[in-house]
Amino acid sequence: MITHMRRYFISGLLVWLPIWVTLLVFKFLVDLLSKSLLLLPPQYQPDYLLGFHVPGIGVVITLLVIFFTGVFVANYVGSRLVALGEAMMSRIPLVRSIYTGVKQVTQTLFTPGGQSFRKVLLVEFPQAGVWSIAFQTGVIEKGMQASPNNEPMICYFIPTTPNPTSGFLMMAPKSKVIELEMSVDQALKFVISLGVVQPKL
Repeated sequence: MITHMRRYFISGLLVWLPIWVTLLVFKFLVDLLSKSLLLLPPQYQPDYLLGFHVPGIGVVITLLVIFFTGVFVANYVGSRLVALGEAMMSRIPLVRSIYTGVKQVTQTLFTPGGQSFRKVLLVEFPQAGVWSIAFQTGVIEKGMQASPNNEPMICYFIPTTPNPTSGFLMMAPKSKVIELEMSVDQALKFVISLGVVQPKL
């Protein structure tokens, strides 16, 4: 009796848990995008202008602003204005460091054809003989080469489980890492699921 009840409970949990986690992630993203409207003065916010609250309008407006910003900066005038704004930002000491760093990271991650987070690696961590999944983030420039034979150094990120947004930034000679024939999506599912969801290679 207890065995059957346990099996039924686990079966129900396997149905509801992915739905619950998906809804939580979706709610987090919606709330994050909706909060962008708080940057507007109260008299210009949609709830005030319309006189009532429209669920999801913050997400729609944020996505539209991002899209039309891309359209604007794609032309000559927009690109010149962005360059002027970046030049002004680069003259502010503290802001310059933060803005430049974030811009370089976003350009690296979202530029088509980039190499960051495109390759899945197998690396020895936290000690020899113990292996971990990692994502290649770049190749170390010559000025930072630490390999005695001037071998190319690989920079990679080792995510933690089950939260892959935190982890460790590591560097190693190229010969010390193994490149896997695995997609980034498959590797992330493997990490998040604690190794339960095995990639089908």
